Amino acid sequence: MAFGGFRTLWVVAMFDLPVDTKKARREYTKFRKHLLTDGYIRLQYSVYVRHCPSEENAQVHAGRVKSALPPDGEVRVLTLTDHQFGRMQVFHGKSRQETEQPPDQLSFF
Repeated sequence: MAFGGFRTLWVVAMFDLPVDTKKARREYTKFRKHLLTDGYIRLQYSVYVRHCPSEENAQVHAGRVKSALPPDGEVRVLTLTDHQFGRMQVFHGKSRQETEQPPDQLSFF
């Protein structure tokens, strides 16, 4: 959805970090806590998302992910429009879980 020429976006951070040593587990925890502090929510294991009101804001948050990278492992960042995020298909096994809803959008009067 666009507000005054801005598109709202979702920033998706997907990561595969080692946890085979005590130091690696500390780095993993530090990175995950950084995401949570920066407003990301866990979509599924090692996949976190954050809603951003504009492309510029999405780039700021993607840059914050990059600046918090641990020395080992891999992190991928993807940006999606609200429309693309809303088209995500979620499949569940036998026990159905409630699918998260996107946050309410800003309203201008």
